Amino acid sequence: MCGYCRVKISVIIPALNEAESIGAVVRSVPWSEIAECIVVDNGSTDATAEMACEAGARVIAAPRGYGAAMNAGVQAAVGEVLVFVDGDGADPVEEMARIAGPVERGEADLVLASRIMGRREKGSMNGAQVFAAHLIGWMVRVLYGFRYTDMCAFRAIKRETVERMQMREMTFGWNLEMQIKAVKMGLRIREVPVDYRRRIGGESKVSGNFVASVKAAWRILGVFIRVRKS
Repeated sequence: MCGYCRVKISVIIPALNEAESIGAVVRSVPWSEIAECIVVDNGSTDATAEMACEAGARVIAAPRGYGAAMNAGVQAAVGEVLVFVDGDGADPVEEMARIAGPVERGEADLVLASRIMGRREKGSMNGAQVFAAHLIGWMVRVLYGFRYTDMCAFRAIKRETVERMQMREMTFGWNLEMQIKAVKMGLRIREVPVDYRRRIGGESKVSGNFVASVKAAWRILGVFIRVRKS
């Protein structure tokens, strides 16, 4: 018998035009270990919401913006522990216990999946993404004294901790803002290696094309500036 009382876990999946993958992602969630799975439809023009609902998720809507979707999921969640997963099928959500477990047991405050530390299927990350992960890790270390290896969306944290962070980034800078604030708050941070797959379908909103990559990089640089001033 375990030495702690299990807490409620909410899985939050932001999704924008992920009809090809979202059903499989929702079905692969370890339902016996969670209280709910929320898919946040971020303004999809395809059947993302319908596919997510059919697979068993609770679907809510949010204004456009990755961070806006994450924030809406946090506000709607009933769980004490929140697990964030992307809707493209690349994250090994079936391994959720390795990510949520340390937070659930009180061993860590923020647990992040690391694609860099784990094994990556060929084509799952391009060279620019790998370089960005190393660059961001170096910048956080120089500015804040902590070395991250990745900025993967797959992560777990307590709801009350997120609320204390007072998250402000409503675009792709949301993940980095959380990681920087976690360091500034002195939280217990842990990275866990995971095996990363190629997305099931569709195109990445960040690395799918050159323009998207440049926009994401600019926004991430802006996060460093804004959080540094706060």
